[in-house]
Amino acid sequence: MTFDEARRVLDEADLLMGEEEIQGAIGRMAGEITGRLAGSNPVVLCIMNGGLIFSGQLLPRLHFPLELDYVHATRYGQATWGDRLNWHRRPHLNLVGRTVLLLDDILDEGITLAAIIEYCRGMGALEVLTAVLVEKLHSRKVTPGIRADFTGLEIGDRFLFGYGLDYKGYWRNAPGIFAVKGM
Repeated sequence: MTFDEARRVLDEADLLMGEEEIQGAIGRMAGEITGRLAGSNPVVLCIMNGGLIFSGQLLPRLHFPLELDYVHATRYGQATWGDRLNWHRRPHLNLVGRTVLLLDDILDEGITLAAIIEYCRGMGALEVLTAVLVEKLHSRKVTPGIRADFTGLEIGDRFLFGYGLDYKGYWRNAPGIFAVKGM
């Protein structure tokens, strides 16, 4: 994708959720997460790269002690689909006997998230909870009925970008949740 093609994607995209709606959703989630985890000494894992912006907005709103680490596992790379999970970095903190909270940009089919959950359980986590900024509403979930424990926004089945979600490696920095025209 060229620079000009990337600009055209944003110019033609549909804005689905603006900054105010996103910030409201993150604030609500912070309250829910604080209510559930404030006394649990959790390990919070940001799932890179998509979870970076969401995590950066959410973490200062969690007013309790926690340890932070990150994982980097992807199925897509710079493409718009993929089927094999590639691990770039596993967590360095000890997960044995701990509550783990995974922070990610989106729950789409759930393949990546399910694999990271299983990894954390295999490393001895007491419980693994998930928080996603966006849950895409469709019936292609890897586990039928899978839901995040904490969800900011529910959006229909379109190809989304912005606020951490990318389109072919671009526009994670877009200031809202956008849908690619025609997708």
